[in-house]
Amino acid sequence: MEKVLLIQTAFIGDVVLATGLLEKIHTQHPDTILYILVRKGNESLFENHPYLQKVLVWNKKQNKYRHLFQLLLQIRKEQYTRVINVQRYAATGFLTVFSGAGETIGFRTNIFSRFFTKSIAHHFGKNGIPLHEIERNQQLIAHFTNGKAALPKLYYDGLKETSVQQFKQYPYICIAPASVWFTKQFPAEKWIAFIQQIPDRFIIYLLGANTDNDLCTTIAMACVGKQIENLAGQLSFLQSAALMQSAFMNYVNDSAPLHFASAVNAPVTAVYCSTIPAFGYGPLSTEQYKVEVAEQLTCRPCGIHGKSACPKGHFHCAMHIQTTQLLQPLLFKTQQLDNVV
Repeated sequence: MEKVLLIQTAFIGDVVLATGLLEKIHTQHPDTILYILVRKGNESLFENHPYLQKVLVWNKKQNKYRHLFQLLLQIRKEQYTRVINVQRYAATGFLTVFSGAGETIGFRTNIFSRFFTKSIAHHFGKNGIPLHEIERNQQLIAHFTNGKAALPKLYYDGLKETSVQQFKQYPYICIAPASVWFTKQFPAEKWIAFIQQIPDRFIIYLLGANTDNDLCTTIAMACVGKQIENLAGQLSFLQSAALMQSAFMNYVNDSAPLHFASAVNAPVTAVYCSTIPAFGYGPLSTEQYKVEVAEQLTCRPCGIHGKSACPKGHFHCAMHIQTTQLLQPLLFKTQQLDNVV
């Protein structure tokens, strides 16, 4: 019987997208015993995952390297058939190589890749066609599944569903206004301008972590007369996903909540500031919309990842996005619904 460890110790959104590998392996090889290794803080994503035997956790913030060696001993003890490393950094490469697994797989950009039994080139696109992250990840397991990537998926139980039921009494919109990176975050004043144009028939919920509470409070207080509630820091990852799944529309940056929407097939409008969908982190939901600055900017994209400040100082990629661009998906869907009724 196969025993497989999947390693993805990056940030929340990357972990969510990696769940597509769990879906694919289970579909193709349902008897395989699956494990996953994530960074501390992301383990709650898998509280209700039906295919996982165990979630391993690496605490990167406290005794990082001592814990890494403790993890290695734990991994070697399990005697995995395969270790699949989605990350491209040295620490996880080290765990992969010395895991004792019969097959070790990872991307060629990992410094330890020469010692993997199978290494795969990491591309953002092929023949001029962009690859989504789930397609890049799929290449790691294509030799024992097939070439088609599976969609990411999050699972939440009835308790999580019940815990957010109180917020679902009336039609609502979820907005996750924050991002870890300044240049990925649509500015607060732009969110406020958009919210003020949202039809009054909708309740608006602001989502985010504890660290996003100040931003969400600022936005909520500026939107006088709107039915708006700040839920930042009040919901877990899975509760947020459960709430987003039933929303009339979700508005997100190029950040983790975008991938939550993909993983529960929730309607989503993704706002791209300094980054672009062609990097491979676009929405995967059936109902999806992308919002970007209409004009061609020579400075955009300014990098694969977000930055702590706009290198040019003007932040045109965000400031030149129009409120009407965000409103369009909402009004289009509302009109369709009214026509049916």
